[in-house]
Amino acid sequence: QVHFVESGGGTVQPGESLRLSCRAPRMISSTYNPATMAWYRQRPGEQREVVASITHDRTTNYVNSVKGRFTISRDNARKTVYLQMNSLKAEDTAIYYCNVRGVDESWGQGTQVTVDP
Repeated sequence: QVHFVESGGGTVQPGESLRLSCRAPRMISSTYNPATMAWYRQRPGEQREVVASITHDRTTNYVNSVKGRFTISRDNARKTVYLQMNSLKAEDTAIYYCNVRGVDESWGQGTQVTVDP
């Protein structure tokens, strides 16, 4: 069973930055490397939404609300995907998760991001 370990969250003020990391220690490389990986977030009282994704050849996609502020990247050797978040806003407050794009199982515990003015 794939298990993801997210880290890097915290409490910041608007305009500040955070870098999230997500490791997939149980995922074998032959499965991880070709997979499209994604970051998701779940705001209080809302459903989980995809924020950004990155394909095996590093093609990226972002939800409109984070374009120009967030950057997703991956290190296949470390089986880790990152989310650099700049110019954070209060509406970015959420629990952030990663997973294989389109897979709705084996979620990790996520990492809490709070942007508190």
